[in-house]
Amino acid sequence: MNAVTLRVNDRTVSAEVEPRTHLADFLREDQLLTGTHVGCEHGVCGACTLMVDGRPVRSCLTFAASCADAEVRTIESFDEDPLMGRLRAAFSRRHALQCGFCTPGMLVTAYDIVRRLPDADEVRIREELAGNLCRCTGYAGIVEAIRDVLADPVPAAVQPIPRTGPEPRTVASGRTRADPPVAPDPASRFPDPFGAIEDGVTLGRSIPFDLPPDRLWELVKRIDAVVACLPGAKLAGPPEGDVLDGTFMVAIGPIRATFAGKAAVGFDEAARSGTVRGRGGDTRSRSSADGAMDFRVVPDGSGGSRVEVELTYRLKGPLAQFGRPAIVSGVIDRLLSDFAANFSALARGEPAAAAAPAGGIGLVLGALLARLRKTIGW
Repeated sequence: MNAVTLRVNDRTVSAEVEPRTHLADFLREDQLLTGTHVGCEHGVCGACTLMVDGRPVRSCLTFAASCADAEVRTIESFDEDPLMGRLRAAFSRRHALQCGFCTPGMLVTAYDIVRRLPDADEVRIREELAGNLCRCTGYAGIVEAIRDVLADPVPAAVQPIPRTGPEPRTVASGRTRADPPVAPDPASRFPDPFGAIEDGVTLGRSIPFDLPPDRLWELVKRIDAVVACLPGAKLAGPPEGDVLDGTFMVAIGPIRATFAGKAAVGFDEAARSGTVRGRGGDTRSRSSADGAMDFRVVPDGSGGSRVEVELTYRLKGPLAQFGRPAIVSGVIDRLLSDFAANFSALARGEPAAAAAPAGGIGLVLGALLARLRKTIGW
């Protein structure tokens, strides 16, 4: 059992919880806060969405023990919140309420949308709602309700609390440890640049560029430029030799993860080829990723060139549940497409064509559509 103290709806709560107890179960069964609904229990349906430190999270994927010292807000805590009051009224007016099972999670996500995206249009609202499933309303009423509030918003009382790194804490046995206990620590597990990724998924891609091979190869060797062209990627500082330290952010609806880690890069000048081996982790979701990429610049026979890429990856942790190969393959295609557009713009001395990090229902649906087209030959 773990001793945990957290703030739940402005009330300090201390309890003994099993390491595997999810926050949703802790709130419903121990705190009797049944406004948090549990649907799929796989982080897919969004019914259990609530706020932790002012950010929407899946409470069915979040361990209660990992929320020590966190500020947890369930739907019951928003009774007097002006923005939530506006949303509740709009949901009623727009007939966005039917069976109501998804409604607590929908309202929390809607609160986050209005607070974070004041200029969101219908397409963006639907993207942000990608992680909340409703089988009654067809979403039309929900989307209209959010648009109503965006047209005349009020300030959000609940704002994200700045995050700091985990502080060492003393446990009952007198030992000192970091919390969360098994969060990935990329810096302490630097990847073997020649190591294989066991049980990984491998994808091969060919990215065309309207650039001569010599010009493309010179650009590929500019590590900072390559990273800047990949939406969601950011270097923590200048490369140290062939070693990179940085982050990569992805967001699908309310599910957001920032993988921080290191990568080793190598180039073969004669063969115009290279390798990248990297490892990163998202502390909040306790997920980790390993990746290995081999690439080669080759002429296309018509004055242009292309980059042949072979990518192997492996996901671990709760986010791996969303890492189905078919979906990830489509998402990577979209990322590479945006990267190619940005890289071509860089070569022309123009601003990046795509700057938003990977995320949104459009990206997922695009991946599914591409797979459908491939399957049926459309």
